[in-house]
Amino acid sequence: MTTFSTRRAALVGALAVGLAVLAGCNNADKGAPQAATKADAAYDGTIHPEQWPSVAWPLAEDAALEKRVNDLLATMTLEEKVGQLVQGDLASITPDDVRKYRLGSILAGGSSDPGGKYNAPAKDWLQVADDFWAASMDTSAGGKAIPILFGIDAMHGQSNVVGATLFPHNVGLGATRNVELQRRIGEITAAETRATGMEWAFAPTVAVPQDVRWGRAYEGYSENPQVVAEFAAAMVEGLQGKVGAPDFLDDKHVMVSVKHFVGDGGTTDGKDQGDTAVSEAELRDVHSAGYVTAIKAGAQSVMASFNSFHGVKMHGHKPLLTDVLKGRMNYGGFVVGDWNGHGQIPGCSTTDCPATYDAGLDMAMATDSWKGMYESTVAAVKSGKLSTERLDDAVRRVLRVKFRMNLFDAPKPSARALGGKFELLGAPEHRAVARQAVRESLVLLKNNNGILPLRADQKVLVAGDGANNIGKQAGGWTLNWQGTGTTRADFPNADTIWEGLQREVSAAGGSAELAVDGKYKAKPDVAVVVFGEEPYAEFQGDIPNLLYKPGNDADLDLLKRLKSEGIPVVAVFISGRPLWMNREINAADAFVAAWLPGSEGAGVADVLLRKADGSINHDFKGKLSFSWPRTATDSAVNKPGHNPLYKFGYGLSYADKCDVAALPEDSGVSGEQAGSGVYFAKGRPALGMALQLSSASQPDMPATTVPTVLADGTLKMTAVDHKAQEDARRLQWSGTALAKFALIAATPIDVTRESNGDVQLQLTLRRDAAVSAPLTVGVGCGAGCAAKVDLQSTLAAIPAGKWVSVGVPLKCFAAGGADLSKLQRATELESAAAADISVSRIVLGAAGEAEVNVDCATR
Repeated sequence: MTTFSTRRAALVGALAVGLAVLAGCNNADKGAPQAATKADAAYDGTIHPEQWPSVAWPLAEDAALEKRVNDLLATMTLEEKVGQLVQGDLASITPDDVRKYRLGSILAGGSSDPGGKYNAPAKDWLQVADDFWAASMDTSAGGKAIPILFGIDAMHGQSNVVGATLFPHNVGLGATRNVELQRRIGEITAAETRATGMEWAFAPTVAVPQDVRWGRAYEGYSENPQVVAEFAAAMVEGLQGKVGAPDFLDDKHVMVSVKHFVGDGGTTDGKDQGDTAVSEAELRDVHSAGYVTAIKAGAQSVMASFNSFHGVKMHGHKPLLTDVLKGRMNYGGFVVGDWNGHGQIPGCSTTDCPATYDAGLDMAMATDSWKGMYESTVAAVKSGKLSTERLDDAVRRVLRVKFRMNLFDAPKPSARALGGKFELLGAPEHRAVARQAVRESLVLLKNNNGILPLRADQKVLVAGDGANNIGKQAGGWTLNWQGTGTTRADFPNADTIWEGLQREVSAAGGSAELAVDGKYKAKPDVAVVVFGEEPYAEFQGDIPNLLYKPGNDADLDLLKRLKSEGIPVVAVFISGRPLWMNREINAADAFVAAWLPGSEGAGVADVLLRKADGSINHDFKGKLSFSWPRTATDSAVNKPGHNPLYKFGYGLSYADKCDVAALPEDSGVSGEQAGSGVYFAKGRPALGMALQLSSASQPDMPATTVPTVLADGTLKMTAVDHKAQEDARRLQWSGTALAKFALIAATPIDVTRESNGDVQLQLTLRRDAAVSAPLTVGVGCGAGCAAKVDLQSTLAAIPAGKWVSVGVPLKCFAAGGADLSKLQRATELESAAAADISVSRIVLGAAGEAEVNVDCATR
């Protein structure tokens, strides 16, 4: 069987060959695809630990440390031990809870912030850290003083805090191939995280995405395991310090959580939290590559993944968590769960799961379920369902890390070396490193007629909705989970791409004009059009294919219009992954993949513009870390027969004198496609959905045209305008009998993972008349399997005639009895009374995105 070292050598050789053909731009069609191992049809998912890499844990056993751990453990009650193994989320726990239950850890999830404010100032974060630390050290009511660990998703810098330096996401950093730069980024991220009070970063992600339809693909450095392995080690050492160095795990560094173990980047069809059904060899040689190097670098925690391996959930996979990770790989840190991931194990719930600890998890991320998890785990040990030996092993692992970090001897977070040094947030020297990362991450795919680099002393039009938009260029995991709903004021230490270009053009004596829609005041000499994906994070970023904004050609039309007016066009594409962009590449003279650059948009200007004397300022250095698709169905990389348009390693420099011929414009996708989580938009159901009106006398009537009226007159549907002509539907109930508007899924929908992540069903609607009786929104999954929430009070509070988005947590429907793993009726609007509302869009969205949020606990 292929060994890791053999696979590594082969990948290095393939990388060298790929880079060797970069002298021109013909490498778009050269070279055989790298094939990944496929699972044998008869393979049952059995794991053979002896065939996995044996890794040397780099920290020698410390007798003094072990004595401190064992001495403390011997004095701890059962309840105190269990407390160390349960982690609650900031939005669902208070310092008093920590004081009472002696919990060992808290986290701030992607949309959990001090005071519930996504843009809470840094001082509020530090105060929260102090308050929870004080609670953990308070023994006035009994219990041991064991310092709490505060974890946070520092995904691309301390990206949760206003003013922090925002580095490019990993997809861009992988394109730099600069591991020393990554190490420095880790150091800066650690410093800015410590300044705000936290000592634990849930990073790096070392997934090796093999299908970029996955909404978390941009968290991966590359499709290539060797690149991921090198960046994983550098980031671990940057964040934690180097094992053996005096500053290892000091209070200028943070501990890491390497994630997500294992196979999250290999799920079937790129489905978030899906099943990874590959061979054991591929799981080992591709998907575990980053863990081997991270363990060698002394990573203090590893986070278990949501995905399954051949149907077995990773949070309950003992052969992988215990036999491989802790046994064969000699891992000496602790294993933490992901957001209520233990609740997905068969036979478990989010509040009761001894099986996850038995499988090898050491700390459960029981975000909003921590109290129940605490109580059930105490009971499980008392009853013998969870052994004392496994309990003590888990507690020892957690305590060792706390002692290694000298937390028992450290003062409160604000009194530590960097605590409260908010001048570190977005410090000029930190931003300079981020700007370098932007420059080196840019990948040039096309440069016909040598249009780039641009002279800066000319008239430059900057257009596109990404030109002056920090939120868009920063992407997901920025101030909130999905990275949406932010404003320019939220980024005081940042430059948009427009701001960087405008400053440099003006300094060179040229003129720059910003016109998002491309409607300029004076005809420019050249246009730079910045456009791309809207921010997204896990689940919401999942897509069915690699079409770019299906059904919306506004960006393409902008490129074509400017080109038709005789203006040379440079396209700058913001995205978390390669997408099928043949039409846009054809419409531009130059095409730059800018990924998700973060706060330093000026790094783009550094490369696009010449110096004032006309010489090159900075050349393109970025090389594709992911293959670029030939068609919109070409989403699975490294598979037999894969023939990318631009191979892994492709990227032009200014020395490459070649033009790219027109590309085929057949996407390979037929029929209208809807994005992931879109149920109803532009007046019609998404592909795979059917629209029905229903009453007792006329059940399940297809509503394929407008107007549609039930024969008994109980419900009428007509077309109305919202943002475009007839892009919404008006629903008018007569009040004579119960009637429903329903979206029916052709194939049952599984939204359990979305409900686990606090996702909402969001409806963009308008109240056209008073609502004086119940009007419900619900879902259905067969007989006796449905749930609904009354919107009467919510709708009544909305001004008549105003379009608003209303969010209903999916958890409301689960609590009401619906099985969210098999929804057939994806949305139902129902009333027996007279009502009049209009609906333009029904989607799944992140909490915090909707303008009005329904609290089902009060219904």
